[in-house]
Amino acid sequence: MISPSAFVGLPPPLPDSIVQTKHFFQALDNFAKVFAIKPGERVLMLTDQLLDTRVVDAVVGLAKARGAQVRVYTEPNSRVTAVPEPVKGLLEQADFVVSTWFCSIEDPFCIAMRKKGQRWVKITYFRNLDLLHTPQARFPSEIVGALCRATAKRYPKGEHFDLHFTDSRGTDFRIGFTPETRDTMLSSNRWRGVTTAEEPGCYVHYLPTHGPNLWDRTAVRNDHSVKTPMSGVIYPQWAVGFAKPFEERIAVRFEGEYVSAVEGSSDEAKILRDMLVGGRMIEGGGCGFNPKAPRHTIYPAGSNAPGALHFGIDLAKPNDYIRRVLPDWEEPPVHMDLVCLDATVTAGPNTLIDQGFLCALRDPEVVEIATRYGDPVELLEAGVD
Repeated sequence: MISPSAFVGLPPPLPDSIVQTKHFFQALDNFAKVFAIKPGERVLMLTDQLLDTRVVDAVVGLAKARGAQVRVYTEPNSRVTAVPEPVKGLLEQADFVVSTWFCSIEDPFCIAMRKKGQRWVKITYFRNLDLLHTPQARFPSEIVGALCRATAKRYPKGEHFDLHFTDSRGTDFRIGFTPETRDTMLSSNRWRGVTTAEEPGCYVHYLPTHGPNLWDRTAVRNDHSVKTPMSGVIYPQWAVGFAKPFEERIAVRFEGEYVSAVEGSSDEAKILRDMLVGGRMIEGGGCGFNPKAPRHTIYPAGSNAPGALHFGIDLAKPNDYIRRVLPDWEEPPVHMDLVCLDATVTAGPNTLIDQGFLCALRDPEVVEIATRYGDPVELLEAGVD
């Protein structure tokens, strides 16, 4: 019998001595572009005690190289649900903010500061400096932006339509859009494909992996009193805080924005039932847009591979299961992300995602931009499953 090790069908990885330096400088260029700090600016870092201090040093070093001033304020962890009063004065003085805090996107104070022009970088996916050595760190952020723009173009303009999620397990979930909510949501810098923190009022992610959500409250200008029409059932494959995908088909049913029932008999279903019922959807299809992000790594907030989705639900009450298994999670125990890796998503008659494949990966504009950086098939589709 021939040993499996005797078969060699693929080339070995290139030695680090050949690729490591060039890969690292690609990642450093992305880093410098995203953190678009200007001379004389006042930079504030909102950090936590679990963050790699080398990340802080990297941002401080870049800021000093550009003649900017940096202050660092640290909380015990990143699960900050509202800006502490002592910090508001510091925020009011800052031009540029780098944050690990959970409240960064939705706290009214943070939103008000961005409306005044303050620029933000959220570093949920840059908690360890060694991440600069990953393929997703060196993937050109310009292509990530092009994928966002190409996906945005698939949202029908000037008409009412449903964002419709389906999959082979039985997911059938709809979110209603009006022409106004469509235009409001897609006007954000992220949906316009701006992945660097240059525009006044911007909010970007670094590493440039987690793209804009297919629906979230930016569609209603972050007004939590406005209800978005949505309903149906989601059969998640997985969820943050669970070691592996679910073996049982677990149904999460919605009445409007709220979870009305969780159906299933497995231990996982019982945990989700206790956790989710009464919770409110706040991210209807958080989508990945970086082709080099790992597809089956869903911590801390769902996979960031193109076409992989997470559904963010704010819980009715803190959950003890989350406290037990995710004591150091970057998000508080009042939030959960359900994950679907193989969904099909349509916006009216247009397909955004086909069985987990982000259709924009083959958009002519995206392919043309990718050609500037190398082989577009390798860049956009190698490793995408």
